[in-house]
Amino acid sequence: MRQAQVDSPTREKLLDAAQELMLTKGFSATSVDEVCETAGLTKGSFFHYFQSKEHLGRCVAERFSTVAQQRFDSAPFRQLKDPVDRVLGFVDYLLERIRSSLEFRGCLLGTFVQELSQTHPGIRDVCAAGFERMAEFLKQDLEKAKRNAALRARCDPLGLAEHMIAVIQGAIILAKAKQDRKVVEESLGHLKEYLRTVFGR
Repeated sequence: MRQAQVDSPTREKLLDAAQELMLTKGFSATSVDEVCETAGLTKGSFFHYFQSKEHLGRCVAERFSTVAQQRFDSAPFRQLKDPVDRVLGFVDYLLERIRSSLEFRGCLLGTFVQELSQTHPGIRDVCAAGFERMAEFLKQDLEKAKRNAALRARCDPLGLAEHMIAVIQGAIILAKAKQDRKVVEESLGHLKEYLRTVFGR
């Protein structure tokens, strides 16, 4: 069998369809047939690019994480000179995206981890790698901010980065439970005030 093109438009259609369905319904409730129907493609096309639904799930999670990281890397807050401003700008950027989105679906990585951590270790590992990459991204500016602010050693940049991710993901879960995206806005607002206190702003 010839190797499937990774950047094929057909493959992207399948990934787009899978991401929308899985953000809305979850992984288990989304079938391969639904993905194909939503993408307007055949199951033959699906199995040309993906070995299984599990393989599809890993690819969807990897792409979601990569696209999110690319957006963060190119966001306006990255141009700010002060590392504290960049950290606060990251929170503002998330707030802006939540407020401007027509429909709040949350984070695919968080959705997958909640549903699949015990049953699909391959997908869980992809999600864990995505969160680790995000933590490293935040840690770089947090380390610089700590040096500039001459904070005490108890402020661990990596731990604080993971705390930020935990607050964001927890807020998303609570917002889904209450069916109210304002929960995320309020939680991120509290997070921003906490960061201001930590860095003396």
